[in-house]
Amino acid sequence: MTRSPQSGRVSNSYGRSIVSEARVDDALSEALVALAHWLSAARVPYALIGGLAVALQAAPRFTKDIDLVVWTDDARWPELVASAEPFSIMPRRADVLAFAQRTRVLLLAHSSGVPLDISCGALPFEQELVERAEPIDVGAVVLQVATPVHLLVMKAIANRPRDRADIETLLRTFPDVDTVAARAVVQEFADALEAPELLSDFDRLVRDSQPR
Repeated sequence: MTRSPQSGRVSNSYGRSIVSEARVDDALSEALVALAHWLSAARVPYALIGGLAVALQAAPRFTKDIDLVVWTDDARWPELVASAEPFSIMPRRADVLAFAQRTRVLLLAHSSGVPLDISCGALPFEQELVERAEPIDVGAVVLQVATPVHLLVMKAIANRPRDRADIETLLRTFPDVDTVAARAVVQEFADALEAPELLSDFDRLVRDSQPR
C-alpha cells in the first residue's frame, strides 16, 4: 500500500428506520442483543457491515459471524474489551489488544459461540459509515447497520466472490442507490491499494445491473 484514502465520503438518502424481515437464528440473535447493549452502555457508536448487514438491508443470506466498525479512541480499546465481559463477550485470543494494535481489529466472541470481528475505524470513510448507520429493528433489538451505499464500497474493497454476489444483491434491491458516490470512494481505495481491479470489477457489476 502506498497511501490510505483520506477524503472519501459518500452520501445517502435512505435515513430511515427499518423493520427487517431477515431471519436471525437464536445464537446470532443472542449475540446481537448482547453486542447492542454492550456498545450502548460503553457509549461507542458502531455500524454492522459484512454479510449480516447485507441480509438485514437487502435479502436474507447465511452468515455465522458478526462484522462491524466502531468509532472510538484507540486509547479506549483496553477499557472497551474489559467492559464486554458482563455481556458474555470475551476475547478470542490472549493477545487481543496486541493483535488490534497491528490490525485495528478486535477479535471477540459471544458465549453463544458467535464470532465478532470489530474493526476500529480510523479513516474519514469509516467515520462517515458509522455516523450515517441506519437503525434496523430485528424484533429483539434495534441495530445500527451501514447504509446500502456504504456497503457497496466495503464489498467492492473486499472483492471476493461472495462480496461480488452481495453487490449484485444490493444493486438489485436498491436500483436507485448512488453508485456514482460509491464509485468515487472505491476508486480512492483502488488507487491507494494499487489494485485497479477493484474499480473495474465494481464498474462491471454496476453495468450488468442496469436494464438492457
